Amino acid sequence: MNTMTLWHISGWEFAALAFAALLVGFSKTAVSGANTVSLAIFAAVLPARASTGVLLPVLIAGDVLAVLTYRRHAHWPTLGRLFPAVAAGVVLGTLFLLWADDGVVRASIGAILLLMAGVTMWRRRRAASPDGPEEPAAVATRTGRIEARSYGVLGGFTTMVANAGGPVMSMYLLSAGFRKLGFLGTSAFFFLIVNVSKVPFSAGLGLIDGRSLLLDAALLVCVVPGALLGGWAVHRIDQRLFERLVIAATVVGGVQLLLR
Repeated sequence: MNTMTLWHISGWEFAALAFAALLVGFSKTAVSGANTVSLAIFAAVLPARASTGVLLPVLIAGDVLAVLTYRRHAHWPTLGRLFPAVAAGVVLGTLFLLWADDGVVRASIGAILLLMAGVTMWRRRRAASPDGPEEPAAVATRTGRIEARSYGVLGGFTTMVANAGGPVMSMYLLSAGFRKLGFLGTSAFFFLIVNVSKVPFSAGLGLIDGRSLLLDAALLVCVVPGALLGGWAVHRIDQRLFERLVIAATVVGGVQLLLR
């Protein structure tokens, strides 16, 4: 069965989805947070709620490729502190989806992303140097634990509601002082585990079904070249530019959600 006919999308719209899938692969292995652009494309081409169900398997494919690329750089103590708070955020996001309409969802997440970007830019300006260790020690302090829980709840909430947890966690990892490879390795494992855990919730809400999986099958092939391009590009981006790109992608994503 033709997936374009099934979803009533044109050739240009399918091309846009294919580009968005390629961008997912790139963002997972190079500039985390850039997939907010993919989120906007999917929501523009497909019905808003349905788009989150179609996008989720594409994100999982990107997560798998990112884990294979950066598996040696994950910081597991940080992940251990984040996951309980993220689980709470996913539950809150599921409850929120039961009653909130698309406008409320977009405005809430857009505001959160812009707030996180603003806080991170302010904190980075106060930092002595961007050349810190790949694995930050700050997360072991009491303040670091509180911060991890706060970002974890927000990340779980936004990733469940609109697959928009990437920018929130990007802001946390930058504010915690992660360097480029530690950032990518930690976020790779984080989102693989979180996104896989979201599948039962999304299926229960009717966001993942036979139609969405059929369209995913046609789009997954586009994720691989994007991930390969990201793996090539990340070694050619210095730390300061990397941080600026992540923050810029977060701001763009937040503005898109607010204006759409």
